[in-house]
Amino acid sequence: MMASMWITARRGRWQALFVILCLFKLSLVTGQARYSVPEEQAEGSFVGNIARDLGLDVARLISGKARIITKGSRQYVDLNRDKGTLVIKERIDREELCGKTTPCSFSFEVILENPIQLYRVTVEVTDINDNSPSFPKDEINLKIVESAVSGTRFSLESADDPDVGINDIQKYTLKPSDIFKLEVQSQPNGGTFIEMVLQNPLDREKVETHTLVLIASDGGEPHRSGTVRIHITVLDANDNAPVCSQPVYKADVKENSPEGTVVTTVSANDPDKGVNGEVTYSLAHVVRESKQLFEVNVKTGEIKVAGKLDFEKSKTYQLNVKASDHGGFSDTCKVIIQITDENDNLPTIQLMSFSNSIAEDSPPGTTIAVLNVDDEDSDGNGVVKCSINSDVPFKIESSLTGYYSIVTEDFLDRESIPEYNITISVSDQGSPPLSSSKNINVKVSDVNDSPPRFDQSEYIKTVPENNSPGFSVFTLSASDADWGQNARVSYFVEEKEINGVSVSSLVSVNSENGVIHAVRSFDYEQMKWFEFNVTARDAGSPPLSSVATVRIMIQDQNDNPPQVLYPVQTGGSLVAEMVPRSADVGYLVTKVVAVDVDSGQNAWLSYKLQKATDRALFEVGLQNGEIRTIRQVTDKDAVKQRLTVIVEDNGQPSRSATVIVNVAVADSFPEVLSEFTDFTHDKEYNDNLTFYLVLALAVVSFLFITCLVVIISVKIYRWRQSRVLYHSNLPVIPYYPPRYSDTLGTGTLQHVYNYEVCRTTDSRKSDMKYMQPMSQSLVSVDGAGADTPQVDKQFSGNCSQMSTLVSDKFNLLVSIFSFFWYLFSSSV
Repeated sequence: MMASMWITARRGRWQALFVILCLFKLSLVTGQARYSVPEEQAEGSFVGNIARDLGLDVARLISGKARIITKGSRQYVDLNRDKGTLVIKERIDREELCGKTTPCSFSFEVILENPIQLYRVTVEVTDINDNSPSFPKDEINLKIVESAVSGTRFSLESADDPDVGINDIQKYTLKPSDIFKLEVQSQPNGGTFIEMVLQNPLDREKVETHTLVLIASDGGEPHRSGTVRIHITVLDANDNAPVCSQPVYKADVKENSPEGTVVTTVSANDPDKGVNGEVTYSLAHVVRESKQLFEVNVKTGEIKVAGKLDFEKSKTYQLNVKASDHGGFSDTCKVIIQITDENDNLPTIQLMSFSNSIAEDSPPGTTIAVLNVDDEDSDGNGVVKCSINSDVPFKIESSLTGYYSIVTEDFLDRESIPEYNITISVSDQGSPPLSSSKNINVKVSDVNDSPPRFDQSEYIKTVPENNSPGFSVFTLSASDADWGQNARVSYFVEEKEINGVSVSSLVSVNSENGVIHAVRSFDYEQMKWFEFNVTARDAGSPPLSSVATVRIMIQDQNDNPPQVLYPVQTGGSLVAEMVPRSADVGYLVTKVVAVDVDSGQNAWLSYKLQKATDRALFEVGLQNGEIRTIRQVTDKDAVKQRLTVIVEDNGQPSRSATVIVNVAVADSFPEVLSEFTDFTHDKEYNDNLTFYLVLALAVVSFLFITCLVVIISVKIYRWRQSRVLYHSNLPVIPYYPPRYSDTLGTGTLQHVYNYEVCRTTDSRKSDMKYMQPMSQSLVSVDGAGADTPQVDKQFSGNCSQMSTLVSDKFNLLVSIFSFFWYLFSSSV
């Protein structure tokens, strides 16, 4: 059996290859396979290795989500993706599936995705001898007149065996066969016509009844058979047999005709009279299905529809109508009924594969669905036409008989149309035509093909100076026509330097909502405007972006007071303008010059005379700051004139500055000096200097007393130590550091003091720098056999030298104190 399956699979592959070559342009159908399997196999039984036969890898079956698609509701075969094999899923009964049709097969499709591939698989179901022949009745009762001559024929109903081929009925046997013999005739429709022929005359007086056994045997292994008993009753003579009006009747009837519809009428004549001439009609040796669909009127011979006729199941039926009289004679005629097709089946649409989402960048020709269209009617009633609505960028293509694929016809744009409703319509060519439709929804998945777009390419915003850090300048926004992550926009400031300063130290942008904040306070006087770029970037892959230019104009605020450039105001000098006493009205004394670093009306300056020694003598120009006389100068006018001029800007609120102008009304310079010598503008300066000098004297006095106490203490301490060493009987061996000279002799102690004193007569400030005294001591010691008196003498010499050192330091401190006292006295 396995060898037969292998040969069948090989044959199927060659047939599939032939179909592929014929359908080279139909790229959707990739191959076909054919298998053979006996009926009644257990679930899980092996059918074939589909992966090997189609040249596919098991990995391809798994990744392509291979699956079986059938037209009907039942699926007999299942696909094992992991092994690439086909196995029995449900018990297959060949007789239930195909009846008497041979060969018996069913087809299904194996579909793979990514890319879509379609394979057609045909499985032939072979028959096994699982059914025994059976007769319609267990017993047949015949009445035969004893006058029946040899050769008289009596028709018998044939047995039925659902199996086919060698497993169908092969022979009939009649036992005993001494009086009757059996003749079997094959009919064009595949059935058999059985007749029992009388060989020897009957004699009712000898044997009134006969019992025969009719055996029907098939040719399968093991052999199966069925029997029927024939009981014959011998009657008295009946001379004439009924004769059918015609041996063959032909009739047409439409499918779906209601029950009771008259198909045709069979008639037969019997020349006998009385009871022997009465003819009755019955259906003889017909298949069970025919008996369920048709019935004959026993008396009239009318053949009527008794069940539902379906052209798609069977197109032709043959009936054997038996006409019998009461004398046991009969005749049989054939009735051939042709079923005419009616357009009674709607075309069906079955989606074999469907992707409800397609990327918007898919190229034209991308397959989104594969469908199967079928109409069970025949001829024109079964010819279907498939189409889709024309308002979508898709088209339908025929890939194989009954199969269509829906592909893209043009490029898609989700931003324009995010989804499409496709209506698939099919109609047949019957009269009237029947049609059906199916709606599918295809969503266009987003691809990041649209960059964010700003409302404006350039933004110009004004910000007042002296703003607080974190001030919200404005909000810019960009829209993205994409969807989801591809439309999520983030904002960034492009880094650059503005006047040597990083733009990120000036402004920042909120990456989520695009709000631009000022990082620090702006100063119009330092920067009047600046420009930077903001990038809007989406979250797609790869991300797309766009750039907008933002110009920030800093608006001036009145935050700077006017600054007087002339006359210059100094704390330690006196500046005065001279006006001769002969000056006329309108004499230009001087001009106050001021500037304001603000701009606009904040920098518009006005001049006013706030205070004056004699307001009736001078006036100030409101716009130009010129100080002029408003009357003739007289001898009564004071020489010293002090004018206070206020300079105001035009801001809101306004800011001002004040300048004092000293004017001397005199004809000569000595007169001016005599009047201005008592100016006390240096009084404050002298008071400060006196305070600092007194403070310095106090500090120096404290340090002097402290040093004096320390020196006296050291002197007393060393004198007491020398007295202790002088009265001691122990030799004194002084220690001299290695840095001293090794020569013999008396050591010397030298002192050097450095002073740097700077004195000035005008500034009244002095400076003195005291340098640390440098000393060098040279001590020589006789190292060979020195006695105690010499040591004492040496020690006395050293003590004397130390006393001289202390006395010199004391004299130095006294000199420093005297110097500072002199400075203090001089300043006072």
